[in-house]
Amino acid sequence: MAARPLVARQPNERLQALIQEAACSNAGLARRVNMCGAEHGLDLRYDKTSVARWLRGQQPRGRAPAIIAEALGRKLGRTVTIDEIGMANGKNLASGVGLQFSPTVLGAIEQVCELWRSDVGRRDFLSGTSVASSALVEPSRDWLITGADAQVARNAGARVGASDVDAVKATTDALVELDHRYGSGHVRPVVVHYLNSVVSGLLAGSYRESVGRELFAAVARLTELAGYMAVDTGQPGLAQRYYIQALRLAQAAGDRGYGGYVLAASMSHLAASLGNPREIAQLAKAAQEGARGQVTPRAEAMFCAAEARGHALLGDARSFQTVAGRALTKLEQAENAKESGDDPTWIRHFDHAYLADELAHCHRDLGQPEQARRHAEDAIAGHPEGRVRRRAIGLLLLATAQVQQRDVDEACSTGTRALELLGTLRSNRGAEYLDDFQQRLAPYREEPVVREFGARLEVQAA
Repeated sequence: MAARPLVARQPNERLQALIQEAACSNAGLARRVNMCGAEHGLDLRYDKTSVARWLRGQQPRGRAPAIIAEALGRKLGRTVTIDEIGMANGKNLASGVGLQFSPTVLGAIEQVCELWRSDVGRRDFLSGTSVASSALVEPSRDWLITGADAQVARNAGARVGASDVDAVKATTDALVELDHRYGSGHVRPVVVHYLNSVVSGLLAGSYRESVGRELFAAVARLTELAGYMAVDTGQPGLAQRYYIQALRLAQAAGDRGYGGYVLAASMSHLAASLGNPREIAQLAKAAQEGARGQVTPRAEAMFCAAEARGHALLGDARSFQTVAGRALTKLEQAENAKESGDDPTWIRHFDHAYLADELAHCHRDLGQPEQARRHAEDAIAGHPEGRVRRRAIGLLLLATAQVQQRDVDEACSTGTRALELLGTLRSNRGAEYLDDFQQRLAPYREEPVVREFGARLEVQAA
């Protein structure tokens, strides 16, 4: 038998480039890796010869690649992944970026930064994939059974302070306002660029425990926003990756309440848009269970409203009525409480208008147009002018209820009002609601008012 030919290793050009960028010698890198390993309880004894072997293509075993990436990241002042140093060895395949609920804080940082970098690079695998239901449910299970991270403090790159965290929060608030008014098509590229160019550097920096927890909380919120914007730009496969990472960042922040919000407001609504009603209810129930005793009544109302959507889509009117009643009770409790300032920032927007919006969806799906119409009218009346996308969706919900009641003239009039608002937005969600409304008008296509509405659509689309 002939001897097996040797497979020549390929030089690790990625590692070489990073070492040069860090202005680090082989001996210097080895020393940094050994020191970093010691912090993780590892007795590493690498030297300059070890680094030379890595550059020739040798793959170190165990946790070494992650330690090497962290050591280089500290020198560069930013997060470096094992894929970036050419040592993923199939473990960090592009198609899996962002889909893992990492067991470690370091892994979470690496995962989310790789997601941002891939998104900025417009890698096709991100936008071209569909949502897997298991990829939504499994992280919720991991979140439920995983205890809090013992420590998130780091001593690596540039010092990160409370003012840096405040800057992330203020930037997020401004971006939320722009998104509400103009739609995600205008804003999402800015969000992703900010995450990749600024926020990744903060995560890779040095921060004490309290600042670190606040930083992870702020970044979780901005990451969730980027996920929502992916939904609004027609990229559900990308959105699920952002939602999973937002959930993991909330865990690092020690914020069970916000983790529940990601499950109920983000993941379950994504499942709703994809027609997976059972997952909607499961995710909302997981939110309630995992955040029990750690959220305010307003958040509990939102979690119940999300579960109600699932029951409505399943056609379970009795369960819907029970859970919707709890949502209404909790929101009344929140509105009547003198301590309404106790609500965290991420839930303060959930008011009677938002709940009415949710209930209008539910009654529409249950085929109850009178109730759907009433709640849609309440939602439109309650949403301020700045919630342009939400008002447009509310109008289309109202128009749908009017079609269900065979009030076609009124429906087209309401639809025209929605069309005017949609003309100011770049929102895939708005377009989807409009498409649904058009389909419901199809049986009445020969009526003059419907033909006139269709002509308006054609003019606006031109």
